[in-house]
Amino acid sequence: MSTNKPIYACMRSIGAYAPPKVLTNADLEKMVDTSDEWIVKRTGIRERRIADADTATSDLAVEAARDAISRAGIEKEEIDLVLCATVTPDYFNMPATACVISHKLGIKNVQAFDISAACSGFVYGLSIARAFVEAGIKRNVLLIGAEKFSSIVDYTDRSTCILFGDGAGAAIISATEDRDEGIVDIHASADGTYADFLMTPAPGSVHPASCEVIEQGLQYIKMKGNETFKLAVKTLTRDVREILLKNGIEADAIDHFVPHQANYRIIKAVGDALKLKEEQIILTVHKYGNTSAASIPMAINEIYEEGRLRYGDLMLLDTFGGGLTWASALLPFAGRN
Repeated sequence: MSTNKPIYACMRSIGAYAPPKVLTNADLEKMVDTSDEWIVKRTGIRERRIADADTATSDLAVEAARDAISRAGIEKEEIDLVLCATVTPDYFNMPATACVISHKLGIKNVQAFDISAACSGFVYGLSIARAFVEAGIKRNVLLIGAEKFSSIVDYTDRSTCILFGDGAGAAIISATEDRDEGIVDIHASADGTYADFLMTPAPGSVHPASCEVIEQGLQYIKMKGNETFKLAVKTLTRDVREILLKNGIEADAIDHFVPHQANYRIIKAVGDALKLKEEQIILTVHKYGNTSAASIPMAINEIYEEGRLRYGDLMLLDTFGGGLTWASALLPFAGRN
């Protein structure tokens, strides 16, 4: 690659992995006071995937990463950054799950680190990967969103256990001189004012690990559902309108609107506000539930494997998560089928 031309970052490939075990709404009816009808009406979720007890977040990530590397047509030795977005790391604070993933993939002596932005993690990671590539610092970034959410879900809490599932998605973000392949724009933001809307209180410096923490269930995710829903719809709609307006792109020019798969009602509300057609909106929430940072890459992979995602297709990504964080991105798919 010549050095006198601008360098752009592009999504060269996608991959994903969902563990085989399925947890259906009928299964949850036997565990907590809920019903399939109620869950589907409120969330659109019918089932989710759950990893085995001896499967770690890094194991899910490795499976997704292998697909992404293979589909990008590169060797693992060509990867010069491994970036993992997760809020369910293999270990509480260190080593980073990205380091564990690198070891399991046989990637040696390469920079690797995690980011924590909850459901917005993959798009946050995309902004970081883009910066590294377009600055000329890295050439091929392995970007992963991976979650074993079942490890932080209280399966006696019907307000949260119905929502979340396990899985991983991965992409290779590469350098290109072709501007048409490059990421168009990324918006990412946060507001800690609403941190208590979606959080895992422990363990941490506020609530260090203790018998009391375990007894109170502070190691499990806590969520203010109604408040989060209202703010998500408002924030996501505004953010998507802003990124489209900034880049002079009309909603009908979007080939694939890939929202965070948290709740069908949120997705529909944003889609209706933007007057998107049904065929533009990618939905996987019914199959996988909310897989947090893995949600968007898993959804992209779904349409890739179905043959619906083609080289040059324009994608609009949109996400909202704990922090609170939110992000959107406009980018063409630069992979080959």
